[in-house]
Amino acid sequence: MALTDSNTQGVRGRGLRLVTSSTALMLVLLMLLPQSMAQAQTVTCASTVTVQSGDTLSSIAEQYLDNSGNYDLIIQTTNAKAAIDSSYASIGNANQLAVGMKLCISRSSTSSTTSTSSAAPAATARPAAATAATSVPTLAPTPASRVNVPNTDVLAIRWGRAQKYPGSAINIEQTLAPGANYNRYYASYDSEGLKQFGLLTVPRGQKPATGWPVIVFNHGFIPPDVYKTTERYIAYVDNLARSGYIVFRIDYRGHDASEGQASGAYGAPDYTFDVLNAVASIKAYPDADPNRIGMWGHSMGGYLTLRSMVINKDIKVGVIWAGVVASYPDMLNRWRRANSQPPPAGVPTSGRRWRQQLVEDYGTPEENPTFWNSISANSFLADVSGPIQLHHGTADADVPLEFSETLDAQLKAAGKTVELYTYQGDNHNISVNFSAAMRRTIAFFDAYLK
Repeated sequence: MALTDSNTQGVRGRGLRLVTSSTALMLVLLMLLPQSMAQAQTVTCASTVTVQSGDTLSSIAEQYLDNSGNYDLIIQTTNAKAAIDSSYASIGNANQLAVGMKLCISRSSTSSTTSTSSAAPAATARPAAATAATSVPTLAPTPASRVNVPNTDVLAIRWGRAQKYPGSAINIEQTLAPGANYNRYYASYDSEGLKQFGLLTVPRGQKPATGWPVIVFNHGFIPPDVYKTTERYIAYVDNLARSGYIVFRIDYRGHDASEGQASGAYGAPDYTFDVLNAVASIKAYPDADPNRIGMWGHSMGGYLTLRSMVINKDIKVGVIWAGVVASYPDMLNRWRRANSQPPPAGVPTSGRRWRQQLVEDYGTPEENPTFWNSISANSFLADVSGPIQLHHGTADADVPLEFSETLDAQLKAAGKTVELYTYQGDNHNISVNFSAAMRRTIAFFDAYLK
């Protein structure tokens, strides 16, 4: 947390008093040291749990701590216990639990323990005259598996690149009615210890020697409380699946049956974690070609696609329809819903006020350009992982056409391969020109992924 001038002066004053009383300080420390060591060596488990088949950290947290988001507290207490008792597990990867692991559950930790692994404040602090910077709030504790990167915020691209996205095995939960030339499954994978669900399609027929090419499908905003895995985007998925691609349309946390809490995409990194853990998971899927992974995104999903492509090199090509692909300053100043309508029902609190929260914490883009550039994928387009195709309707009332036009110009200036198609009078879903946009989409994937 950044300090205001008055706080800094207070710290300096206390520092001077400590120097003048160093002898007394040493005596106090010597008296407290044995007690501190004893506390560090004492970890009390309210419950000891042995991992069973099908268990996840989040399901155990739901059962014992009344909140699946508290799984990181289980990691902390178990690892602390393992340091003094080798019969307990040492958890290095929240996504990988083994049957028989012994876990330490401390119910009191829900009120007394906080994560120590959240990222440090942004590289350029809020001006001293303004409110002190704080972490961007999320609806769940910061997972212990996240890596601390000094002088970055959790939305910073640099911070995102430093994180681990191990994914997990993809589990087939249910076989659904097949498509024309492909099979459909209700599938799951793990993201930060949370069980996530999605719609998985796999082509029928002779599999290529290296495996089928893959498209990770990032849907746009749908209120999490009404979202259903097998609804919406049916024609989009069908067209891609018919064309010989594995399609993995993921739900994001807090949507339908996916564990965790929906945080919104723009004020927290959680959905980006879900997307990149999906990439890692499908990369290891037996029928998939790990070297031919593309990504498709619509609206909010376009934001996640562009962001993923400047963080992770595994994504070879991206297609974005009506994407929220502007820099954060443009998202802040040039993007308001038509007629200043309030956000639709179902938007979580953190998703409703991300603009206000970021400005309160870090100042405006004019006051703190370093911070706003650090969290914008547009500032890192020299590192984009592959060609990008953009589609946008000129009558889109939800996301400005200029977002796609500006990104197109920025990518060209960075020497990247990009195509932009605009559709006169068409809407946010490009519903009037859907067939033409889909033909161009498939042709682009065929050219750069097949």
